[in-house]
Amino acid sequence: MTPVAPLSRTAHARPAAPVRIVHLGLGAFHRAHQAWYTAHADDAADWGIAAFTGRAGEQGDAMIATLRAQDQLYTLTLRGRAGDHVEVIDSIVAVHSADDAAAFERYIADPAVAIISTTVTEAGYRLDASGSPEQSDPVVAADLDALAAGVGAVRSPLALIARALDGRRRAGAGPITVMPCDNMPANGRMVRTGLRAFANAIGPALVAWIESNVTFVSTSVDRITPRFSGGDDDFARAAGLIDRAPVVAEEFADWVLEGDFVAGRPLWESAGARFVTEIDPFENRKLWLLNGAHTAMANLGRGLGLETVAAASGDAACRALVTDFWREASRHLPAEVEAERYCADLWMRFENPRIAHRLDQIAEDSLTKLRVRIVPVALAELMAGRPASGCARAIAAWISNILADGGRRDSLHGDIVAASGSAEPTHALLALVSEALAADVEFAELVTATVTDGVLTRRGAGLPA
Repeated sequence: MTPVAPLSRTAHARPAAPVRIVHLGLGAFHRAHQAWYTAHADDAADWGIAAFTGRAGEQGDAMIATLRAQDQLYTLTLRGRAGDHVEVIDSIVAVHSADDAAAFERYIADPAVAIISTTVTEAGYRLDASGSPEQSDPVVAADLDALAAGVGAVRSPLALIARALDGRRRAGAGPITVMPCDNMPANGRMVRTGLRAFANAIGPALVAWIESNVTFVSTSVDRITPRFSGGDDDFARAAGLIDRAPVVAEEFADWVLEGDFVAGRPLWESAGARFVTEIDPFENRKLWLLNGAHTAMANLGRGLGLETVAAASGDAACRALVTDFWREASRHLPAEVEAERYCADLWMRFENPRIAHRLDQIAEDSLTKLRVRIVPVALAELMAGRPASGCARAIAAWISNILADGGRRDSLHGDIVAASGSAEPTHALLALVSEALAADVEFAELVTATVTDGVLTRRGAGLPA
């Protein structure tokens, strides 16, 4: 039997690097992606990360306690078809709760901190389609009031960052870069627009300071990273380590960045990151081909009684839907992103039976995901005079799930319930996804016919339940 030992920086890692990056969103993806790239950079010893949980509560508090007991270390297991590779990641040097605003503000006021990074869900930013704060959101309304008054806690990520940047401005701590690392198109530009609106609630002096001292970097991030599941710690134990906060991910990783780091950055390119002058094609490739396929498979696969991406990849109906959607999306991508090769690689990644990426997880917040991942392709296809039938079936799969069982957890649950209870629920739900698509008579009829025919469920397809 292999002897096991708890993780500690003395035994298993380099000395803690100084905090130069403050990250909001201490989830598995950050620990498998940005923290991994930082740990592998040639100058990793100079760049430590202070990470904050994405949301407060018992789950976040438990993660903080666990990581602190391990000197902020954890194992990352990269699962390939041929075997596993386990390594200790040491780039996170401090962890805090999302509600510890005082600690967040202290870090941002430190001149040594050069980067604020985030991994927030599309819905988590609480922005509307234009990138402005969602005024109907009670959390946003309360945060704007608190920022204007200069007192009271704030809960949304950009409100927290705006207040911290005001502290940095008043401390004279110098320029800084904001770097979102999430599945949102033009994420750097979107965050810039939203942050300016929250900063405006504090005052014009902060807005002017941000214009002169803060740069925003857009990123495309790619590594399939399922949530923790029972048995994930077995990999660490097999390597002779005790880890209560392990992460499991696929071997593949990609990171594309666009923008200037005004106060410096790690040498991420030494770990494989790519810096480009135009990120939109790479961002769209990933959002449409990987994330769009995930959303389509998650909603169709659930109706067919499937549980994981690997299972959905082997299902003829799921595979046909993804193939049709990819054909539509690829028409709107430039040659330099090599969409055909990327799709071929994606099938190999999706089919990996050793990565248990659950469809229930992917199906959460599907409404926002459809707006970002499917709608742009559908609108482009309709503009080109084509029916966008793959997009229509992907949206219909979500609507079928909502009408069948209410769907998965969604931050827009109230809107979904209201639409589901209307006289024409299918059309109302389509309008929630996109008013423009709902206004296209032929597209709306195609979605309605697909939902009505019931072919998006195992029973409707004539398959055993």
